[in-house]
Amino acid sequence: MLKTRVITALIMLAILLPVLFLLPPVYLSALFFMMLVAAGWEWSRLITPNANRSAYIYALICAVIVALLWLSAEPSIEIALLSIALAFWLFGIPFILSQGLHLSLLRWRLVFSVLGFIILPAAWLSLDVLREIGLVWLLSAMILVWLADIGAYFVGRAIGKNKLASQISPGKSIEGALGGLALCLIYAILCCMYFPPSETLFGTWQAKWGWGAMLFMTAILVLFSVLGDLFESQLKRLAKVKDSSHLLPGHGGFLDRVDALLPVMPLATLFSIIVRA
Repeated sequence: MLKTRVITALIMLAILLPVLFLLPPVYLSALFFMMLVAAGWEWSRLITPNANRSAYIYALICAVIVALLWLSAEPSIEIALLSIALAFWLFGIPFILSQGLHLSLLRWRLVFSVLGFIILPAAWLSLDVLREIGLVWLLSAMILVWLADIGAYFVGRAIGKNKLASQISPGKSIEGALGGLALCLIYAILCCMYFPPSETLFGTWQAKWGWGAMLFMTAILVLFSVLGDLFESQLKRLAKVKDSSHLLPGHGGFLDRVDALLPVMPLATLFSIIVRA
């Protein structure tokens, strides 16, 4: 299992690194496009198990929505989509998570179907906008999400005792979440200290509004990453599956890799628009 996981990771890096650093930005947009379409296929399979044909149709619709966003590049539409996605993460997710495993996929299937057409394209749009601002800007925001997960994992394993959401994700602890937050706050401070202010969201935010505002903004991003992780865990438990798919041997599916990015990237994009206005 570990060997398969490592081989898959190396293949992904062999694809991602040249696209990030050697090719024009349009290739990265295309790569994000393919990842989000695959995530759309997985999303449909989670909310409608055993409906394989529907999953392909769902992925195709996601592709059409993203393609239209790509071609139109209309700022008002983009901001509206990001705002709707964030409204869900801010107001809808707390209610959905509070239902635990008592939530009925059958009753909520239409809601989740529409929801996927919002949050998945919004995530692609966010990644594309952040890349337009700058490669370091994009990577620094993505690294924050990964560090939140890494910090939560290791601190949770070391001292985690109090469950964060025992029904939805028994392995996650409050101590782990706080450990991830602490690591991310340190990371944000280091970004401000060692990168020019204009290179990262954290540096620009700190330069414009001070350390307190920057740390508070970072904490909100970390909170949203936890919400995204818990929401996908809830969907998988309701669908009675361990992974969103087996497209990435040893890693599960694309949704398993981007679950925390789905809420964080739109929020980071809106924060970026605000601070650069």
